[in-house]
Amino acid sequence: MNSPDTHTLPEGVRVGNEQLICLTEIAGKKVTELFKREEEGNFLRVAITGGGCNGLTYKMKFTSSPKKGDILVKTAGIAVIIDPKSALYLKGTQLDFDTKMMGGGFKFSNPNAKSSCSCGESFSI
Repeated sequence: MNSPDTHTLPEGVRVGNEQLICLTEIAGKKVTELFKREEEGNFLRVAITGGGCNGLTYKMKFTSSPKKGDILVKTAGIAVIIDPKSALYLKGTQLDFDTKMMGGGFKFSNPNAKSSCSCGESFSI
């Protein structure tokens, strides 16, 4: 995947680091594979929304460009963008990918979560 150049970012987009979010090598490889298959943008947007069984839910989608106020983090060869509100909940999070047939998929390890559901897709602070 060709990672976007930080010199061509829209005005108002900040550059962050892996202290905000970090993808493991296997998660980076899986996201790259999905980028190639889906062909829907060069950025992975990670966000927190209300919902789920514990109150807050992780969301991921591909997008073609960041928005004003977003934070860009390059990790494991992936350009991840996060909105400022979600950044408050994600600080220190690691995103991994598990290849197990049962219970596999993307896994968030969030040090800010006080509790999370058994599926790992929602949490509370």
